[in-house]
Amino acid sequence: MATTLMLDTKIDRDREAVVPIARRTLHDEVASRVRDMIIEGRLEAGKRVNEVALGAQLGVSRTPLREAIKTLASEGLVEIVPARGAVVRTLTLRDLSESLAVLKALEQLAGRQICREGSPAALAELAALHAAMMERYAVRDRLAYFKLNQEIHSAIARLSGNAILATLHTQIQSRMRRVRFIGHEGPEKWAAAVAEHEEMAAALAKRDAEALAEVIGRHLDAAIERVRDSL
Repeated sequence: MATTLMLDTKIDRDREAVVPIARRTLHDEVASRVRDMIIEGRLEAGKRVNEVALGAQLGVSRTPLREAIKTLASEGLVEIVPARGAVVRTLTLRDLSESLAVLKALEQLAGRQICREGSPAALAELAALHAAMMERYAVRDRLAYFKLNQEIHSAIARLSGNAILATLHTQIQSRMRRVRFIGHEGPEKWAAAVAEHEEMAAALAKRDAEALAEVIGRHLDAAIERVRDSL
């Protein structure tokens, strides 16, 4: 009897450990797929999210879909509007200009800090992300490239060691994913952004703080021009 009780207890504990992980995995997967649909424009800015149709398309019930939408709302990609439900957020040119101005200041500060005090491991992480991003560019895998691109910008903020800076950067960057993705439309715009990232990687490798700050500023200033017509 004691053995059976111990076995039952172990099974119950396993269930307690596994079920929440499974739920979190489903939630993350659904959030990731809906996020990609917003980034790629398959869910259009200003349009209401049809939960029934979207749930059927993704093959999930409304509960994990609603949880995912709440996550995307916290990221600023959708808005919960009374009497309409979830609506894909629309950013104006002013929204973008103001947000990029703050990101520019944050990333320049973070970049200078990394060049001056960053560990070899931090520099190696950034170099590895850049190499992976360039591999995706070589085969023109645009969405995978974009995700790595955003990881690089996030890593610059995170590796600065300034937790408040990193938090602010995440809050601002997450709501601009769709509009930043637009900035890579067309081979010329994409190539120009890649060239700027190559300069950033070279400055980081040399720990040249001012060169890095300059190209980060130029890169984010150019981002406004790359999306101006689209907005």
